[in-house]
Amino acid sequence: MGNQDNNRRSFIRNASIGTIAAISIPQIVSSALAAVPKGKKVSIEPGDVILFQGDSITDAGRNNRNAFSPNNAGALGNGYAMIAASQLLLQNPGKDLKIYNKGISGNKVYQLAERWDADTLAIKPNLLSIHIGVNDYWHTLTNGYTGTIDNYISDYRKLLDRTKEALPNVKLIICEPFGVLGVKSVTDAWYPTFNQFKKAARDIADQYNAPFVPYQAAFDKAITQAPPAYWTGDGVHPSVAGAALMAHTWLEAVK
Repeated sequence: MGNQDNNRRSFIRNASIGTIAAISIPQIVSSALAAVPKGKKVSIEPGDVILFQGDSITDAGRNNRNAFSPNNAGALGNGYAMIAASQLLLQNPGKDLKIYNKGISGNKVYQLAERWDADTLAIKPNLLSIHIGVNDYWHTLTNGYTGTIDNYISDYRKLLDRTKEALPNVKLIICEPFGVLGVKSVTDAWYPTFNQFKKAARDIADQYNAPFVPYQAAFDKAITQAPPAYWTGDGVHPSVAGAALMAHTWLEAVK
């Protein structure tokens, strides 16, 4: 009986490893991108200053918040921004790219606005990627935040208008806030209200003629290939695999 149990466990473990190993990230990303309009990409040009902005998902454990030099491993964090930055630098060695990450854990849109002058406009990015929105909803459930979807939309538009006024030629990338249902923090209580924030981000991308990074679609496709907890530990923050999925999805927004 013991050998049968061991064999069964070995079979399940090996089958699981085989399933995960067989995942094609490009196929998952392609499937996710099928849900958004094609053709919206921004070019990576020589000398571009690239900035990732957002909350803890972008922050991802940055341990050198005071670093002002670009391409600093400690300042890029351990998440999708670091993975995407490493690929951009690998693929464009002759373009002298300067890449920064200024995500701050816990931020909502109004908190981005409070630090925007120092953490964005002073850097003068040519390409600005923003991933924000999960806390604008999540914190209404957990932290007593009283903001609404109208606040999110209004604050986001004001932030982008302010950015375009200061940096008229900036190339924007708008990333979709996402939640993986059934993993710890993300429960049925999130829906349908949280869908409004995802739609708002997509609408804002359209309004500002910016590429939209469909993270929810990417995770929805990914969980058909491996369990949700493989991609995120709490439904909000990606695992190592989830961060790689995010980076590959993000990279489809640039050319």
